[in-house]
Amino acid sequence: MLTCKIISDSSSDLLMLTSGAYACVPLKIITDAKEYVDDAALNVNEMVEDLLKYKGTSKSSCPNCEDWKKAFEDYDCVFCVTITSNLSGSCNAANLALSEYLAENPGKRGYVIDTLSAGPEVALIVEKLQELVCSDLSFEDVVKQIQSYQKKTHLLFTLESLRNLANNGRVSGAVAKIAGLLGIRVIGKASAEGTLEVISKAKGEKKALADVFKNMMIYGYHGGRVRIHHCRNLRAAEAIREAIKKEYPHASVIISETRGLCSFYAEAGGVLVGYEGKPGKE
Repeated sequence: MLTCKIISDSSSDLLMLTSGAYACVPLKIITDAKEYVDDAALNVNEMVEDLLKYKGTSKSSCPNCEDWKKAFEDYDCVFCVTITSNLSGSCNAANLALSEYLAENPGKRGYVIDTLSAGPEVALIVEKLQELVCSDLSFEDVVKQIQSYQKKTHLLFTLESLRNLANNGRVSGAVAKIAGLLGIRVIGKASAEGTLEVISKAKGEKKALADVFKNMMIYGYHGGRVRIHHCRNLRAAEAIREAIKKEYPHASVIISETRGLCSFYAEAGGVLVGYEGKPGKE
């Protein structure tokens, strides 16, 4: 039987899985004063507090080729799951690492999944991979089924601040100025191209959360799995879960805190929602 390992970068917010071989390769958040490695040792709340007070420049840094290769170890096949390639070089590094690894180890197999997303949508794809790998499917069947599954996963988010996204070129500065102005929150999604697209604005958190749930319905949510990741905003995450459970009592809805990378970009108050919907992103 083939031995398989799943490796994601830390955009998944997953440090471990319940079963199977897994590793999380950390991204980094870098300021002029300090470097934060997004691994199990990171105190995320401390990082968020530091960044709230910090007035200088800050950026994120993706894992390099060697970081990915080290995580492969000696498994027969490896599956790499990365943050969208349109926001980070992590996917390129994983592809390069896998190419070198396969050339050095004839007979090994591997596949890189560019999630075109981040946070809880990445987590959904990792969880599905875990199921497929543990089902003793062939390598080819796992690849085929995860490609099919990825077509029906989606990401929505609502944020109080877009400062770090704008400062790192992920959204426009003009859009960023709107967020937080007079209590305005933005609602956005991961686009089909893997960019972060603002789709609406709302006055106040209650309206923003209602808009997130409304957009879940628009994009085909009908009671499938939902993963909600939040940065210091459990109340909002629970409100979304309550709305989902009211309509779909048996839905699997799990709330988690964002780790370092997603906390850096979501910032305090941000909520990210990964969910299963209709195939295709608009």
